[in-house]
Amino acid sequence: MNRRAWLLAAAVWLSPPVWAQAGATAEQRWKSELDAFAAADRKQMPPAGGVLFVGSSSIRMWSGLETAFADQPVVIRRGFGGSRLSDSADLVHRLVLPYQPRLVVLYAGENDLAEGASPQDLLGHFVRFVQQVQTALPATRVAYMSIKPSPSRLAHMATMREANLLIQTFVLNDDRLDYIDVHTAMLDNDGRARPELFVRDQLHLSAEGYGLWRQIVSAHLRP
Repeated sequence: MNRRAWLLAAAVWLSPPVWAQAGATAEQRWKSELDAFAAADRKQMPPAGGVLFVGSSSIRMWSGLETAFADQPVVIRRGFGGSRLSDSADLVHRLVLPYQPRLVVLYAGENDLAEGASPQDLLGHFVRFVQQVQTALPATRVAYMSIKPSPSRLAHMATMREANLLIQTFVLNDDRLDYIDVHTAMLDNDGRARPELFVRDQLHLSAEGYGLWRQIVSAHLRP
């Protein structure tokens, strides 16, 4: 291999993936996940009027979510691991609008904070998400699940609480919105995250953690 060919090969090997390059859109960053959702929809499009769960890995890894709520005839899971609240806001047209759900349950924001976003940034992304849903689907309600107190992200606990409070305050001003507080129930009497609710990485939920989420969320899935 001559020097020019070697340099070209090295440049390709060393260059970041498309999603990491400056200016890459959410569509580009999450193309494989979005393509997988579209393929599933082509195979069997979920009926309209269901409950749609969207967000980051905590939604993606919720095994059995589609059947976890026996009183809900249609539950759709559209989580993509590592995603941010800003990504969900950017992709409303792909993640939400095609399904015409009666309720969207959103869990996202934890990754934004870990990557340097401020609580005010999160509020802005959530407002943008809500505005798009309400404009296109005015009868659809949106419920925000509070950011969980992941032990591995203890350094971000103060910003998590601030972001949760900002979003909760915004939600209280609109009857079409709901706030699902999972954060508080995941703390022990000393205000520390309950370790049994997390797997070994202290970031993702254990089966017991998802069981607690199911119990809390179920109370918010009213017609």
